[in-house]
Amino acid sequence: MDWEGVRLHVVSGKGGTGKTTLAAALALALAAEGRRTLLIEVEGRQGIAELFGIAALPYEERRVAGVTSSQLGLPGPKTAGDLYALAIDTEQALLEYLDMFYKLGRAGKALQKVGFVDFATTVAPGVRDVLLTGKACEAARRKGPDGRRVYDAVVMDAPPTGRLTRFLNVNSEVAGLARFGPIHSQAQAVMGVLKSPETAVHLVTLLEEMPVQETVDGFAELREAGLPVGGVLVNMVRPPVLDAAAVDAAHGDHREEVAQALVEAGLGGRSRSAATRRSAVEPLLDPLLDQAREHAERVALEQQQRAELAALDLPGYELPLLSGGVDLGGLYELAGELKRQGAA
Repeated sequence: MDWEGVRLHVVSGKGGTGKTTLAAALALALAAEGRRTLLIEVEGRQGIAELFGIAALPYEERRVAGVTSSQLGLPGPKTAGDLYALAIDTEQALLEYLDMFYKLGRAGKALQKVGFVDFATTVAPGVRDVLLTGKACEAARRKGPDGRRVYDAVVMDAPPTGRLTRFLNVNSEVAGLARFGPIHSQAQAVMGVLKSPETAVHLVTLLEEMPVQETVDGFAELREAGLPVGGVLVNMVRPPVLDAAAVDAAHGDHREEVAQALVEAGLGGRSRSAATRRSAVEPLLDPLLDQAREHAERVALEQQQRAELAALDLPGYELPLLSGGVDLGGLYELAGELKRQGAA
């Protein structure tokens, strides 16, 4: 891909744009050629499990797929990479955090029994987001006994664009409130990862006015907060069939030619009379031409949205609309397209 040196990929987008699907596709693309990648879900929806057709993920890193370049429809080594997935459970993450920094052990379990953990993660401002970002950054930095990174890349399916910047920047607020001690140190370490060249934030959008505007605004907020931006992932792109000039011609001087083409295509039946065949297609002509005009107007609107996104001057990817929906095969298809465009 064209994000050299990036280890933590944060994927967000307006609701309904398919950010979870493209986060999974990106993780598969990064796992190809023998790499080891972790895909993290933070919203508790078990969307990753649904995409891969597996049981709900527990709070542990579990291998969900192997992937080679050939599976993505690309040339390359046959060495399979491994994709792991993790659905973060906020309560378990807090217990892990308390044990890691305060060595609470059994005391942490006792806090869970009396309801403290639930209170802290639902009432205390920002605690949940601190845990989620902290876990992702820990996975990106983790090293094995041999001193090498455990994962070549970590992909986080993050919250929607509207609250993304605050979600990622919450540790700056925590570091300001806790000016010393392990909480301050942990918050500083997390922000050190999130604001480093090892992180890239990608936004998923559609070629529609509202998602594109939210994407433009989202990147502006990320830049203002000093967070590293990555690329624009345009999802569900439909290929143009007709351009505006062709539709205008069909409505104008070439209307008769369109009618004749419909007759020749067999829409007028098999009557020997040309007039009969023409009269049969006449009721179809205006509705078909109206649909063609709507298509041309959509294509023109999409071109305007492309121009808005191009003005961001960021790496851009266009992923096709899959007519049969997104199953596991479709997910691999999207991953291959991401990798193909990233290598171009």
